[in-house]
Amino acid sequence: MSFYEGLDAEKYDRQYKDRDLIKRISQFFAPYKKRLILMSVLILLMALLGASLPVFVSKGIDLVDVTAKRSSIYLIAGGVTLISFLHWLTNFFSRRVTMRTVADVLVDMSKSAFTAAAEHDLSFYDEFSSGKIVSRITSDTREFGNLVTLVTDLAAQIVESLIYTIIILNINVRLSVTLFALIPLIFLVTISLRSLSRKVTRQGMRAMATVNATIKETISGISVAKNFRQEDSIYGEFETANTVSYRVNVKRGFILTLVWPTMNLIGGVMTAVLVYYGGLTVVEGMVTAGTWYLFILSIDRFLNPVMSLSSFWTQVQTGLSAAERVFALIDAEQAVIQTANEPVSDLKGEIRFEHVGFQYKTNEIVLEDFSLDIRAGENIALVGHTGAGKSSIIKLIARFYEFQGGKILVDGKDIRQFDLTSYRKQLGIVTQAPFLFSESILDNIRYGSPQVSDQEIERISRQIGGGEWLDALPDGLHTQVGERGALLSMGQRQLVALMRVLVQKPAIFILDEATASVDPFTEWQIQQALDLILQRSTSILIAHRLSTVRSADRIIALQNGKIIEVGSHDGLILQGGYYASLYNTYFRHQSLDYKPAGLEEYLQSKVVLKPGSNQV
Repeated sequence: MSFYEGLDAEKYDRQYKDRDLIKRISQFFAPYKKRLILMSVLILLMALLGASLPVFVSKGIDLVDVTAKRSSIYLIAGGVTLISFLHWLTNFFSRRVTMRTVADVLVDMSKSAFTAAAEHDLSFYDEFSSGKIVSRITSDTREFGNLVTLVTDLAAQIVESLIYTIIILNINVRLSVTLFALIPLIFLVTISLRSLSRKVTRQGMRAMATVNATIKETISGISVAKNFRQEDSIYGEFETANTVSYRVNVKRGFILTLVWPTMNLIGGVMTAVLVYYGGLTVVEGMVTAGTWYLFILSIDRFLNPVMSLSSFWTQVQTGLSAAERVFALIDAEQAVIQTANEPVSDLKGEIRFEHVGFQYKTNEIVLEDFSLDIRAGENIALVGHTGAGKSSIIKLIARFYEFQGGKILVDGKDIRQFDLTSYRKQLGIVTQAPFLFSESILDNIRYGSPQVSDQEIERISRQIGGGEWLDALPDGLHTQVGERGALLSMGQRQLVALMRVLVQKPAIFILDEATASVDPFTEWQIQQALDLILQRSTSILIAHRLSTVRSADRIIALQNGKIIEVGSHDGLILQGGYYASLYNTYFRHQSLDYKPAGLEEYLQSKVVLKPGSNQV
């Protein structure tokens, strides 16, 4: 693995100008105008209190120098204590309001990013790692929050610096001009590191996203890793990704932290020069000791925000890069584009493909000039070798992918005109590997139909095999299924997924039937659940079970994205064509009257016992 492998930008990444980023960020703060005004008042008050402290001490020094009274010292100490307490109190409320506002903005930003991630098409997740997407929603929004906190802290320092500018000018104009003339040097150093800072910050975030993606994939597939005893291998993959992240972020940290020591060095030299010349003015009697103290302290207080501002332009790259990545996820273009958002009433389930062309990638045609009519309430089975286009057809019906040519009509209306939320509510989809959430069976069944009561779910569940599948579970419908349904058998997962569709009562049922073998009793229960769904829906089934194929009203045999045979099971067997070949290869062994070639000869060749004896 090369050092920078995995650190390239995603295809949907984009680079925003700082001005556009700030404008976009301000939109998230717009709902909190009152808090921002309060924050501004508190920041101004905090800056005034911070600047008043050295002024008060300076005047106190001159007062003590003139009066030499103990009471003057008490007055200075009491005033310093009061000002410091008020400064702390103002800072406390300022930070409280700031933290609350930042937290609310981050929640809004995370919601926007999560909503965008949820609304992206399935093709988006085919191409991009879900772990890296999660990193944008969590880690990157947190980095942006750090930026906002940094900005508010810096704002108070800038206001305080402006106050000290006035103070310094009033003390000695010549020294002030010398100080201000050196400030461009600080910004010149900062600007020279700005581009490099943004570059290494992007790389650091991509490296962290790669680590997150590796962890997510590893934990998701931990059972497979253990089955094949690949614990060392997956640790090696994690260590490689983590090492890359470590090296990139060390480099990033070095560059970002290089600025502040450099600023301190420049600031120290500037202060030393000004202290020297300021000391000469005291010796010459041009200013008092208190005024000189105020000037020295003002220089330090003035330079600190200036250097923070300079350092800020490198540190801010982390926050801006984070915002850039979040906005790129939000702004990623949708592949599936609806021409309208018409609400969908109860569907009959008539489906028509009219000369549809579809390809996942350019020059990789899956369907070409494809036409198919499915009557309302009809049950069709799609059969064919891998790559024939079966899954593509059901994904297009579900509107998970965009087709490039022709039309798909449902009840005579172009599918591209539907409101997808209301349309998909009338689709019942069971994938080949049913996904279950780490909750109870009841919660998983109710997932798409939260309004269905426990009693109704219990009643429907009892229609399958007399409810024996429920009785076999330790807590019935309240049994916890574990992560991704790991505590259930594959047959039980399929039953739960079918139950989820049964309570939904969809107009169109789509099934990518699992290929995993189950015991005959579970097979019978699954078929019962299927029959209940097929009675009330238009059904499109990618069939792997002979019982499913035989029960279909029509069987559509596909090859290379084209329909080559249509008919019933018996009719297509009699034709002796493509489907008959598929049947002999994949389905015939599931038939009760099927015997493998040579079975009789094999049995006759075996030694058997004579009835009623121990003799051969």
